Amino acid sequence: MTKAQELGKFAEDKAADYVLSLGWKILSRNVHNQYGEIDIAAVDNDNKDLVIVEVRCRTLGKVQAPLDSIGPKKLNSLVKASREFINSIDWPDFWRIDVIGITVNNKSERQDWELEHFKNITEGMNIMS
Repeated sequence: MTKAQELGKFAEDKAADYVLSLGWKILSRNVHNQYGEIDIAAVDNDNKDLVIVEVRCRTLGKVQAPLDSIGPKKLNSLVKASREFINSIDWPDFWRIDVIGITVNNKSERQDWELEHFKNITEGMNIMS
């Protein structure tokens, strides 16, 4: 496993721990389909929404913040992958896409990190697939 893959796994594990701390139920992790990958699919127990969680990890001081690293192409594939997943499990209710960004201060140590949670990143967008 490369250092980047190790850092990605670290971030996804921290994001999963955070999701569980919110009282959400994780349905799946690392689901692949023809459009891409779903990092985490969970149910928000407060309102029973299905939440597709995109995990983004960056090292402090690098070019982009985690949320800024999602451009139009990534957003489009994320929406398509999410719709494919939603259809595959016959989800009948509301769903949304959240981003959990992990910023690590020291890539090798991974002791100093920060988590940001951005809810419903596509709200108000007219996204066609």
